[in-house]
Amino acid sequence: MKAIVQDTYGSADVLALREIEQPEVGEDEVRIRVAAAGVDRGAWHLMTGVPYLMRILGVGLRAPKARVPGTKAAGYVDAVGAGVTRFQLGDAVYGTCRGAFAEYACAREDQFAPKPVEMTFEQAAGVPHGGFAALQALRDHGKVRPGQRVLIVGASGAVGSMAVQLAKAFDADVTGVCSTSKVDMVTALGADRVIDYTNDDFLDGTRYDLILDVGGSSPLSRLRRALTPKGTLVIVGGEGGGSWTGIGRQLRALVLSPFVSQKLCTFVAKEKAQDLLVLNEHIEAGRITPTVGRAYPLSDTPDAVRDLESGQTRGRIVVTV
Repeated sequence: MKAIVQDTYGSADVLALREIEQPEVGEDEVRIRVAAAGVDRGAWHLMTGVPYLMRILGVGLRAPKARVPGTKAAGYVDAVGAGVTRFQLGDAVYGTCRGAFAEYACAREDQFAPKPVEMTFEQAAGVPHGGFAALQALRDHGKVRPGQRVLIVGASGAVGSMAVQLAKAFDADVTGVCSTSKVDMVTALGADRVIDYTNDDFLDGTRYDLILDVGGSSPLSRLRRALTPKGTLVIVGGEGGGSWTGIGRQLRALVLSPFVSQKLCTFVAKEKAQDLLVLNEHIEAGRITPTVGRAYPLSDTPDAVRDLESGQTRGRIVVTV
């Protein structure tokens, strides 16, 4: 099969299209014929090997153990293991896997969910990364409730755009923060108010019950001033945290939280097919519409990663196979 392969850590230049063997399906696994794969910050971190703590934790010290990158995909079931009971050949599915930037990829059956008819494969490939993080940030850690004021910093990205729609589905009053060129996009997602951070400041006197800081860099002190006295801050992702751990602000938040009236927290999103089923309900009801910014053919995966690095694309970036 054709696949994107990397033999070392580095920039998008280390990614190369090659012919390799198809993955063998395990007893409790499903193999899919990949139609589309999501390009996200997780894929970028695994490509670069930064933060370095990841290498120590098992992704490979000097070179990546997983030679085919990509962990989010959508496609048709091509083979099933002897222990698989939830899927059969030809089913349209999406979820998390190993080696998504390839013609075929494998994962345990509990990492996939049926693809809603309403979604294209390109849309589906972009759902898991943003969907898991947004849903768990709002529901599990933010404990969002109807009528609460919610501020989403980074509202135009993969996680933020999903968080805006989910927060509205939870009947919250939503304010999104983004750049000038993406104000119309965040407004179209359903935000009640949009702040263009190049011209305005979210520290305008409004206090929020819940703040989701998605890949931002605002100091904890600024974010806390925008919170109500009993409000909750959820830091989503590890961007801007340095090359070694990637979680400098997150650690400071966890240390400070027990000593203040506000709840300051962070988390690592869990990849659960059960949460994909929850997202499916919202998608099928029309409360969430996954947005695709640009799709690249498999051979142009390095360009897709460079596009991600630029931060200029509106909506999710995917690779089509």
